[in-house]
Amino acid sequence: MPIQLLPETPSQTAGPYVHIGLALAAAGNPSRAQEICNQLAKPDAPGEHISLIGHVYDGNGHLVRDSFLEVWQADHEGRYDSAFDLEKPFNSFGRTATTFDAGEWTLTTIKPGVLNNADGVPMAPHINISLFARGINIHLQTRLYFADEADANARDPVLKLIEQPQRRETLLAQRCTLDGKPAYRFDIRIQGEGETVFFDF
Repeated sequence: MPIQLLPETPSQTAGPYVHIGLALAAAGNPSRAQEICNQLAKPDAPGEHISLIGHVYDGNGHLVRDSFLEVWQADHEGRYDSAFDLEKPFNSFGRTATTFDAGEWTLTTIKPGVLNNADGVPMAPHINISLFARGINIHLQTRLYFADEADANARDPVLKLIEQPQRRETLLAQRCTLDGKPAYRFDIRIQGEGETVFFDF
């Protein structure tokens, strides 16, 4: 008997269910055990502790208050850890969402270290970001680099792929403070003036 393959379902935008299923606190729901959240580093994790904050803007410059972000980063020594466990001091993977009031997303983590790409070329400290939002059928991929790592950024092989230097600036998080502690602000613009660089990884 021939195998009957089911047809592929059509792509859908993220809709409201992303928050209900994956960003429980943002949706006003109680969290589950072993919840992947926006705290990648506990206080005893080694490295420079930082907060990341930002907004997401649509093509009209309006805040996207229901976007969802997943992040993947190395630790302070430039190593990824793929085994998620809330008991560990640091996890390389995390999730966050923009809030419905201020429209801001936040992460608590450590500043990643330098790591080599597949060819052995050093990459500047960075955080990989996947963005899910209304009107987007397939999530967008970008990177957050640190503006105060100018020398490393100038040598980074991925940033060098961006031909226009001014476009590289859309990937730079600016140092600031949050509640008196080190932080970086990184705003994402989906379209329009100052559109963030997105990658087809």
